[in-house]
Amino acid sequence: MKFIIDHIFLLAIVILSGGALLWPLLSMRGKRATVLEVTQLINRGKTIIVDVRAPEEFAKGHLPDAKNIPLPELAKRTGELEKFKTRPIVVVCQKGSRSATALAVLSKAGFTEATSLEGGIDEWSKQGLPLKTLSLAKPSLAK
Repeated sequence: MKFIIDHIFLLAIVILSGGALLWPLLSMRGKRATVLEVTQLINRGKTIIVDVRAPEEFAKGHLPDAKNIPLPELAKRTGELEKFKTRPIVVVCQKGSRSATALAVLSKAGFTEATSLEGGIDEWSKQGLPLKTLSLAKPSLAK
């Protein structure tokens, strides 16, 4: 007990620094799935993938068969996903933070099977898994 009293400031620093390290993990909302778990969900079929990044980010690389609904538009466009309410939905962004916010929007709209890809597209790419790209350039009329 004397040690704790003599070193209260040291103990406070340890507790605060530990809390600061754990905060990102504790503040994540909703269900999260690893790349392996998402791959298994996709392989089982009937999984909907919603990419909440901007169209420009989506065009640079996204999961195959992903539907792009940017996060700012998600609340207005949940009707597009209405028929998939009972199916597993995997929400994807670049690193996993926007998808956590998207989970809250989907949860509020009644989507109970929504999951966020932990680490996002960055983690998917690190695992060497395929991404599809889109060309935003308009086709040329010149022959």
